[in-house]
Amino acid sequence: MTSTFESARTPDNKVPLIVNGDDFGYSKAVNEGIIQAHREGILTSTSLMVNEEAAQDAVRLAFENPGLAVGLHLVLVLGRAGLPHSELPTITDQRGRFTDSSFKAGVQYYFSKTARAELRREMREQFDRFASTGLPFSHVDGHTHLHMHPVIFDELIRLCEEYGVRRVRVVKGEMKLSLKLDRKNLGIKLVWGTVFNLLGRWCEKKLERREFLRASRVYGLLQSGDMNENYLLGLIDRMDHESTEIYAHPLALDAQSDSIRENPGGPIELQALLSDRIRLAIDNSGFSLATYDNLSIKEKA
Repeated sequence: MTSTFESARTPDNKVPLIVNGDDFGYSKAVNEGIIQAHREGILTSTSLMVNEEAAQDAVRLAFENPGLAVGLHLVLVLGRAGLPHSELPTITDQRGRFTDSSFKAGVQYYFSKTARAELRREMREQFDRFASTGLPFSHVDGHTHLHMHPVIFDELIRLCEEYGVRRVRVVKGEMKLSLKLDRKNLGIKLVWGTVFNLLGRWCEKKLERREFLRASRVYGLLQSGDMNENYLLGLIDRMDHESTEIYAHPLALDAQSDSIRENPGGPIELQALLSDRIRLAIDNSGFSLATYDNLSIKEKA
């Protein structure tokens, strides 16, 4: 027998559509946006940044909303480390923060043996922190998708197996439809779309050999910060009927100016996730709102 990835049907016999809010725990404004999108909108899932300032608040909210699936949002760039700078002198600054450059981080993790050793310790720390919350792991993904970096991904798989996690986000297959719907920043979208399609195929092969689960397509990278209502309506109308994840970065509508500066599209994305038009479009499609728990591996001869 061999295994192939296929989407399990939801109870209403439709294709699973995961709607995820990234950066849970980053700030109270982010937490509020994610919880509102879950309670009043279409958001089914979220990814927790265990090292950030509002992580404890996020965990409390997660327990108050048991229908919200929560995964680990692995942060190895653009954020705080869990371990102190004294234990990670190569990959963090004096404040205990990673570099803000995904490119710089990726090069360092690939070429520096010392950086890789520190990286492994920090990854384990974040898995430990998530496990200590008492929340079940829904899935694992990464901030700026750096978890798909070849050095990081191999270690990620090892840790997932150790902690009993079988679901990982793989960003791939977004570019063609995304460019039909919105061609702004075309050059950047072509570059990132191509890079992640190639990297995604490599990650998929790794996961298939270990019988991990992932959505067939993931939308959000090329429209990050502008997952607006019209764009989502276009996606839902045109997406292939295969297991799909849509992710966004919702922010509370009354967020303070500092939060808005960091995530100016957050309130727009929250409004889209709360849209009655979006919910109706999903109801009339071949999709049904789901979580990573609705994905399965089908055995075939």
